[in-house]
Amino acid sequence: MQLTISEALNWASSQLETVSDSAMLDAEVMLLHIIDKPRSYLYTWPEKVLTFEHFSAFKKLLSKRLNGNPIAHIVGEREFWSLSFRVNPATLIPRPDTEILVETALNLPLAENARVLDLGTGTGAIALSLAHERRQWQVCAIDNVEEAVLLAIENRSNLQLEHVDVFQSDWFDAVECYDFNLIVSNPPYIDEADEHLSQGDVRFEPQSALTAPLKGFADLFHIADCARDYLAPGGYILLEHGYQQAIELREKLIELGYENVATVRDFGSNDRCTIGRWPR
Repeated sequence: MQLTISEALNWASSQLETVSDSAMLDAEVMLLHIIDKPRSYLYTWPEKVLTFEHFSAFKKLLSKRLNGNPIAHIVGEREFWSLSFRVNPATLIPRPDTEILVETALNLPLAENARVLDLGTGTGAIALSLAHERRQWQVCAIDNVEEAVLLAIENRSNLQLEHVDVFQSDWFDAVECYDFNLIVSNPPYIDEADEHLSQGDVRFEPQSALTAPLKGFADLFHIADCARDYLAPGGYILLEHGYQQAIELREKLIELGYENVATVRDFGSNDRCTIGRWPR
């Protein structure tokens, strides 16, 4: 069976409509991964006939997507903050909503050589995006999962950001610096009983990186509590959380002594991250 690029994309997207809200985009991403071309190629050469090898490989990827596998896992990468990150099933897939965490951090009045800690770094998306934008910042990225640490190190190398320190730690256990100007984290914050955990792409992601006890608040509260011993006077804490968790998290930060506590909404107008400043 020989199909043109246009025919192959239409055929694949029609099958994907039952499992994806972005059927055509999914098809395009998979085909581009196979033929190793820029996206413009699809529109410049829509009538080009795919080789048997390319179409066969495309069908294999399509089968994985029809089984529910996330696109990022299928092609092994995901774009975040206009940078390409390698991904695998050991970590969460970087999501566009988390870019508001990066944007908020970059807008803080931090020194040129600020010390920054990213807790639970996963792919390294947050830490490496910050380091890419602020080359003089001293960025440290940690994760408790060895496979995640190795993946973050791989992404650090691919992005040529070797000055970022990446190592394994169970939250603050192996952290030896006590004067960070910013501590940022996208920790597990989903309620363990959330019904959405059995739906969509999250079925293929590590539950330990998604869920937390205490209705999803356990890790958020733990980080907020411990961070007080690791922040420099006037330093900031910035935490991603669920859209329904903002009020309770703000109350907790205020209770712990943080000042100027506020919540930032993501690009979909959902409460996405909360920030607080440790007193000077």
